[in-house]
Amino acid sequence: MIGQNDVVEYAGMPGRTVRVLWIDAALAWTYQLGSHAAMPEPVRVAALEEALASGRARRLLVDPFAAAPPREPVPQGYLDLQAKAWSAVRTLHADRRALVDPRQRAGLLAAYAAAHGISKSSVLRYLRRYWERGQSPDALLPDYGNSGAPGRTRAVTAGIKRGRPRKDAATGTNADERMRAIFRAAAARYAASHDEFSRRAAYRQMIEECFKDVEAGALPSFGQFNYWLERDASVPQPVTPARPAPQRAPVHAPARFTMHAAMA
Repeated sequence: MIGQNDVVEYAGMPGRTVRVLWIDAALAWTYQLGSHAAMPEPVRVAALEEALASGRARRLLVDPFAAAPPREPVPQGYLDLQAKAWSAVRTLHADRRALVDPRQRAGLLAAYAAAHGISKSSVLRYLRRYWERGQSPDALLPDYGNSGAPGRTRAVTAGIKRGRPRKDAATGTNADERMRAIFRAAAARYAASHDEFSRRAAYRQMIEECFKDVEAGALPSFGQFNYWLERDASVPQPVTPARPAPQRAPVHAPARFTMHAAMA
């Protein structure tokens, strides 16, 4: 049974991954992820479920596009911008049927932009960011990681590999937001099934589960995996077991304690 916010990946169609924004009767409104110009599109629920049942599509258990939880504390300036974006998204979603109609959508965006003194393109950017990154308020927090400033994450440019060249001949791949989400999910999945966390073992498990059909030259390196776990604060922390309470020796008459018994 398909549900709201499910992420579906179509087989044999590279890059064709969609999010189910909402379901309206027999129609599922979907949004193509990873596309800068996408808009909501209707798909019959029956057709979507048939594609899943036949294997032509699969539901992703880990959402690689979802916004990462924000680091605390969040600067007040970021929260103010988030509130501004959330107000626009919430208002426009009040009439979703008008929002998905191209003609009505243009009027809605123009009216909201004029009423609040912001550009129409900014309003559309808020919507796309919300749909792309999981339909939660966290999706609307500013992401200045792509500004290229010192200490911040550089933007991914097609055909250009970030970071220092690898020692082998392989080109490698850029760790964009989707890749970083896979890193975080892989670390959490490994930690959930092992008493001790091993970065090497978690990396090997991730490669086997998520990249088994990817050519060796396009695999993320262990260095990337390790670096982004640290950068995104996603390294699972070991749980320190509680120390058992000291037990007292049984009391007999006459009661008598020894140092050895007290420390047992």
